[in-house]
Amino acid sequence: MTGMIDARLAELGVVLPDAPAPAANYVPFVQVGDLVFVSGQISQGPDGLIKGKLGADMDVAAGAEAAKRCAMSLLAQARAACGGDLDRITRVVKLTGFVNSTADFTDQPKVINGCSDFLVEVLGDAGRHSRSAVSAAALPLGVAVEIEAIFQVK
Repeated sequence: MTGMIDARLAELGVVLPDAPAPAANYVPFVQVGDLVFVSGQISQGPDGLIKGKLGADMDVAAGAEAAKRCAMSLLAQARAACGGDLDRITRVVKLTGFVNSTADFTDQPKVINGCSDFLVEVLGDAGRHSRSAVSAAALPLGVAVEIEAIFQVK
């Protein structure tokens, strides 16, 4: 039987990727009580890493799409943490978004909106969250965006 969140993803035509394996010496998520802390997920799509620097070779719309792909990976990790049942998510508590951008680029919040908007579209009010959106001079592997999340689960 498909859960409500899986049904919503299907309605949107979204297939989540498999939960990405860690790229270094860390775990993809840690659960403490009813909170699941998901490690930073980098921007990657079906064709590989989404690389670029906002303000140089990537515009806000492309950055927001990269952030949406991070959201999909965050949900994939949350699914793994919840034993495959996304309906255990009761709330997205916090996002921290890092944007690979030039020194004069100031639209980091608009880029991270790609993640925030997607989570609200999928989870409704449970997807509303606190957030930080910050610039980074560089990100791992040259990706455009990296986002970490805290989920509350039941």
